[in-house]
Amino acid sequence: MQIYDTTLRDGTQGEGVSLSAEDKLRLARHFDSIGIHFIEGGWPGSNPKDMAFFGRAKDELSLTRAQVAAFGSTRRKNMAPDEDPQVRMLVDAHTPIVTLFGKSSAFQVHEVLRTDMEENLRMIGETVGWLVESGREVIYDAEHFFDGYADDPEYALATLAEALDNGSRTLVLCDTNGGRMPWEVAEAVAHVRSHFGFPAGFTVGKPGAGDPFILGIHAHDDSGCGVANTLEAVRAGAMHVQGTVNGYGERCGNANLISILANLQLKMGLAVLEPENLARLSETSHVVSELANMSPVPHQPYVGSSAFAHKGGTHVNAVVKTVDSYQHVDPEVVGNSTRVLISELSGKDNIAVKRRQFGLDSLGRTEERAVLGRIKELENLGFAFEAAEASVELMLRREMDGYAAPFELVDFMTIVENRQGRGILAEAMVKLRIAGQEFHEAGEGNGPVNAMDVALRKALLKFYPELERVSLLDYKVRILDSHSATAATTRVLIASTDGDRIWNTVGASPNIMEASWTALTDSLEYFLLSNRDRT
Repeated sequence: MQIYDTTLRDGTQGEGVSLSAEDKLRLARHFDSIGIHFIEGGWPGSNPKDMAFFGRAKDELSLTRAQVAAFGSTRRKNMAPDEDPQVRMLVDAHTPIVTLFGKSSAFQVHEVLRTDMEENLRMIGETVGWLVESGREVIYDAEHFFDGYADDPEYALATLAEALDNGSRTLVLCDTNGGRMPWEVAEAVAHVRSHFGFPAGFTVGKPGAGDPFILGIHAHDDSGCGVANTLEAVRAGAMHVQGTVNGYGERCGNANLISILANLQLKMGLAVLEPENLARLSETSHVVSELANMSPVPHQPYVGSSAFAHKGGTHVNAVVKTVDSYQHVDPEVVGNSTRVLISELSGKDNIAVKRRQFGLDSLGRTEERAVLGRIKELENLGFAFEAAEASVELMLRREMDGYAAPFELVDFMTIVENRQGRGILAEAMVKLRIAGQEFHEAGEGNGPVNAMDVALRKALLKFYPELERVSLLDYKVRILDSHSATAATTRVLIASTDGDRIWNTVGASPNIMEASWTALTDSLEYFLLSNRDRT
C-alpha cells in the first residue's frame, strides 16, 4: 500500500490555509519521519513559494523513506511538451516523481480545455512520454475520472490507456468534484482493475523498478464521502491512496489522510505505518494545523480533542467500568487520550474521575454530590465547565476539610469615563480581606476588567509575591441569550499561565463585570492553592 500526501499542494488550496517554503520543508521532514511514501511538494512555476520549495528541497531535504513529487498538467493544446514552459518546469524541479494530471471527462475536454477528444488523448500520451524519456517516474492523476466514467466510460478508459501506453505505471482515479458515492467509486475501480489487468492484493512500501502497475485513488469531500470513497477504492483494488492531513483542501477539502491511515491500519488490517508512527497521528495533525495557522478541529475522528471525550453521566459510568464500552479503539494507538467532561449532563462518576485526576483523594461521595449539584445549578445560570476544569477543581477544593480561602472579596467598584483631553478612562477599586486584614487598592487600565486585574494584584502581591508569575493568556466573552439585548447573560472564560501550566476558569452573570470578577479571582485562587500543593 502506497501513501501519497498532497497537503503541501492540494491542502494549501483550502480557504485560510497557507504554508511558507520553510513550513513545507519542515512538514516534508515530518511526513518522511512517520513513513509517508510520497510527498507532493507543489506545482513548479505556479507561485514563488513552490519555486522556492523545489529550489531548496534538492539541497536541504535528506529524506530516508519518502520521495518528493512535483505536480503539473499535461501540455497545452496544440503545443509540444518540450515547448510548454510549465511542463519543462516539472523536469527542472529535479524530483524523482512527477504527478501529472489530465482530463478524463469529455465534458471537461469540451467545456474547459476547449479542444477535441483526440487532442486531449495526445496531450496525455505525449506529456507522459516526454517526462518518462526525461528520466521521471510519472504518476498519472486522471482528473474528473469518476464523472467522466459515468458519462462516457469508453473515453474515460481511453485516457487511462494513453498514460499507461506511454510509460506511467501508476494511475490515480480522481473524484475531483467530490460528488460520487462509495458504491459508484467501488464499481468504477473494480472495472478499471479488471479492464487493464491490475493486480489484486496489497503491497507495503515504495515501488521499485520491478513492481507491477498500480491503481490509486484521489478523493475530495464535497459530499462528505472522501474517506469512505477512498476506503471503498482500496477494497476494490486500489493500492495507492492520496489525501491531505486534516482534510485540508479546496471547497470542502480533500479526503482526510489522518482518518484514512487510521482506518486502513485499525479497521482493514493493512500495516501502512509502523505502530510507533501510527501513534504520532495526533501529533502530525496538530503540527500541520499549527504551521497552516488553522485551529485544530476538536471533533475530528481519531485525533481531535473530543474524539475520546465522554460527557454524559451514563456514558462515563460505563467507561469507568470498562473503557471500551464507549470507545471504538484505544486512543493511545493514535496518540490521543480518554477525557471526561464536566457539565449539567454529568453524573457522580464524572466528578469522581475528575477528583482522582486532580489528586484530591480526601474527598468522599458526599462532597462529590454537593459539587455535582452546584455545577448543575451554575450551568443552568450560564456557566460552562467543559472548558474550565480549573473552576471544577477549585469547587472540589472548597469542599475539603480545612479549606481556607487565600483571600475574600469585601467589595469592588469600576468606573469608565470619557474625559475631555484624556479619552476613555477605566478605573477600579477593590477591597479584599487577606489573613484577617483589609486592603483597599485602586488601579487604572485600558478597560474595566484590566483595571480590576491591576487593583486586585496590587492587594494580593503584598501577601503572595508568587503571583508575579501568573499572566492572562486569553479573555473570551460570549452572549448567551442575545434576544435579551444589553441585558443578556454573559459568559466569561479566562485562560491563565504561570509559564509552566495553563488553566481555564469561567464566570457567568447578566453583569459582565461580575462574570469577569468570578473568572478572574478563581484563576488567581486556583494558582495559589494548586501551587501550594506543588511546593
